[in-house]
Amino acid sequence: MIFGLFGKKNGNRRIVEKQYATLTTAARHTYLYEVLEVPDTVMGRFEMLSAMLILYFRRTRASGTSGQEIAQEIVDAFFEDVDHSIRELGVGDVGVPKRMKKFAGMFYGRLESYAAALDGGDRAGLAAALRRNIYPEAGEGAPAMAGLADYLFAAEAAMADVSDDDIQTGALAVVEPGRDDTPPEGGRKAK
Repeated sequence: MIFGLFGKKNGNRRIVEKQYATLTTAARHTYLYEVLEVPDTVMGRFEMLSAMLILYFRRTRASGTSGQEIAQEIVDAFFEDVDHSIRELGVGDVGVPKRMKKFAGMFYGRLESYAAALDGGDRAGLAAALRRNIYPEAGEGAPAMAGLADYLFAAEAAMADVSDDDIQTGALAVVEPGRDDTPPEGGRKAK
C-alpha cells in the first residue's frame, strides 16, 4: 500500500494501517451503493471515504495527543492514496499538484459543512450537503440522501462510544449500515 512514506512515525504505522483499512472497508460497504444511492464510481468512493474520515477525525479531536496524531497520519495516508489513485488514472506529474489541491479543498469543505450539520443535529442539512457533493450536477433529480445522513449520524454516535484506548490502538470499528431489512428513509430496498 502507500504506507512506505511513514518513516518518521514508524511506531504508529501498524495502527494507522489497521484503522485506515477499517475506514476504507466501511466506505466501500455495498449497502451504501446499492441502497443508500451513492454512485459506485471513483468520486462516489471518494465521497464515502471522505465522510468516514470526517467522522473519525471528529471522534479523535477529543482524544489524547496520540489519538490526534494517529488521526492526522490517517488523513495524510488518505491524501497519499488519492495522489496514487490520480497517478494511476493517468494524470501526469505536472497535473497532480493541481488535482491534489482541488481534492484537499473538497475534503476540507466537506469537513466544514458536514461538521456544522452534525454539530447542530441537522439531518436535513447534512442530507442537503451530501446531495450537493455526491450529485453536483443532478439538481432536483438527485436522490434525497436522507438515508445516508441517518447512517452518518448513527455511525458518529457509535464512534462516540469508542474508548480512547481503542482509538490509540486502531481498534475503532464503524457501525455497519443496513443491519436490518428495512430501507432507511430516502433509500431503496436492497436487491
